[in-house]
Formats: sequence, structure tokens, C-alpha cells
Amino acid sequence: MTPPKTAPYGSWKSPITSDMIVAGAVKLQEIALDGKDIYWLERRPQEAGRNVIVKYTAKGDMIDVTPQPFNVRTRVHEYGGAAFLVHESQIYFSNYEDQRIYRHTPDSDPEPITSEGPFWYADGVIDVARNRLICVREDHSQSERDAINTIVGIKLDQSHAGDVLESGNDFYSNPRVSPDGSKLAWLTWNHPNMPWDGTELWVAHIQLDGSLKKPQKIAGGTDESIFQPEWSPDGILYFVSDRTGWWNL
Repeated sequence: MTPPKTAPYGSWKSPITSDMIVAGAVKLQEIALDGKDIYWLERRPQEAGRNVIVKYTAKGDMIDVTPQPFNVRTRVHEYGGAAFLVHESQIYFSNYEDQRIYRHTPDSDPEPITSEGPFWYADGVIDVARNRLICVREDHSQSERDAINTIVGIKLDQSHAGDVLESGNDFYSNPRVSPDGSKLAWLTWNHPNMPWDGTELWVAHIQLDGSLKKPQKIAGGTDESIFQPEWSPDGILYFVSDRTGWWNL
């Protein structure tokens, strides 16, 4: 903004303060790639904090993907995050108002693929071989206790709450399917730890019926924090650990 010409040098003050700039800033997060297209999430103060998926195409077009009134945001682990994924131009996202997962294709409006209920979902990945979504689910049906965390499989041709694949611990995150669809990796931890205190990295074989077999702890513990496990294209599992006192791959 240019100061008024009548103002003496050094005496002009901008009417725009740093607090106003921060309060009105669009927050960018959760970048996702799908072929040559790039997607990300924008939290927009001018839309009452609504979270919108934006697409940047190979032709240089920038398009708002999420229609009103949908708000792409999950409440899993209270912190949220990992609220959407894209696979072959189909978007799957958690809607903030009802916490159901919706599928949004270029040719149709968003439609729910999970049933109504006290369930929150996040951190999804497509299991191509079994035509399903694998993600973290929180069950809030028992008000007298903490939410029950599990990893579930959600069939893409049905509308249901998901089939439980892994359970028993307080928290789960980062379910990741290997490139050949034969294995699933995930993180888990328990109270009183926070994920930066100590987590465990597990891997299991995925059976033909979709269930998990022979789960094995690969790394981590109560004093070692693991995060961001990812499979390479050739099927090697990489992760970050603080076992040396520093975060390293």
C-alpha cells in the first residue's frame, strides 16, 4: 500500500496491522499429487474458516474443487489433518459437519461412502486390489469413555462404517499399503505418550479377504518416536526415527 503523498517521510502509518494480515490469511496445507495435477487444502477466513480443496492442473488452471457447503476437515485425534486423498481424479474427504467420508468425482457432486453414526475418519489410503479405502476411525459411541481408535477398511461400492482391521491400542495413524498391495504398515501408541514421545511401527500381510495376518513390530517403542512411514515404488519401507536423539530417515 502506498502512503499518501501529503504525509511527511517517516510519519505515515499503514492502516493494515500485522494482526489483520494474519487473521485474514489463507492457510495452505495437505499437498497431494495425482498424475500431473496438484491438490491442496485452503482454510479461508473469508468463508468462516471453511476448508476447500484446490486443484492446479498441468495446463496451469487453478480450480476450487469443493462445493459449498462442504468443509474438508476431520476431528480425528482432535488435531485433525489428513482429511482428504486423491486417486485417479476421484477425491475422498472427511466433511466437518457430519464427519462422514464423501467421494467426489469430476462428473458428480460429493456423495457419502460411510454411514451415519458417531464415527470420525482420517488418514486414508486406497487399497486398489480390494477396492476399498483404509483409514483411521474414531468411535465416539460410548460417551462415558475415550474414543476408540482403530484402522478400518471401507468398501468403495457400499455405504457402511468400515470393517475393523487393527485395534487394541489407544491411537493409530499413517496406514500405508505397499505398492503391490500385499502389506500394510501403520503407527500406533498408547497413553500417556504423545506421538513425539514414543510410537511403534507395525507391518502385516494383507490376506485375500482383506484381513491382516502376522503383524510384526518393525521399530519404535515407548522411548522412540517414529513418524511418516512411506513405501518406495520398489516396496521398501522408509520412516523417520529419533533413536539417535535427532530426527533422521
